[in-house]
Amino acid sequence: MIERIIHSSRLLVLVAVATTAASAVLLYGVSLNTMVHILLSLFEETPNTVTGSKSLAVKLLKLLDLLLIAITFQIIAVSLYRLFIAPSTLDKPSFLGAMDIRTFHDLKKTLIQVSVVIMVILFLEHAVEMGAALETLYFGAAVSLVVLSSMYAWKNMK
Repeated sequence: MIERIIHSSRLLVLVAVATTAASAVLLYGVSLNTMVHILLSLFEETPNTVTGSKSLAVKLLKLLDLLLIAITFQIIAVSLYRLFIAPSTLDKPSFLGAMDIRTFHDLKKTLIQVSVVIMVILFLEHAVEMGAALETLYFGAAVSLVVLSSMYAWKNMK
């Protein structure tokens, strides 16, 4: 009886799967909308100065950041579904097999790696936007600390 209740409670993970999948779809839609607006503004006025080009680069970096977050939500949704609801019957499922996610622990390691990439992109956005200011140095030091801590945690996961 209790074992059956515990086994069926895994279906509660469907709430997390549906939420993260919907979030991924929304973020992909916002990304597409943002890209269309960037292209339209580019056709209206092509950047002809360094400042205009930097502004375009920052917009594209922010778009890349948004897409990486959308991909992260998609990875979480698919991984949670495969890990808790319907384990794959294939030897190597195509989506998760490419990332070698077989356990919840593998999912956590993948999320740490993606988070590090997002942090580096955030720093790059800041550096392009602000230039060589003292604030950029402080922000870079903070990002470095988070990245190093994340990598230390990732390497020491067992």
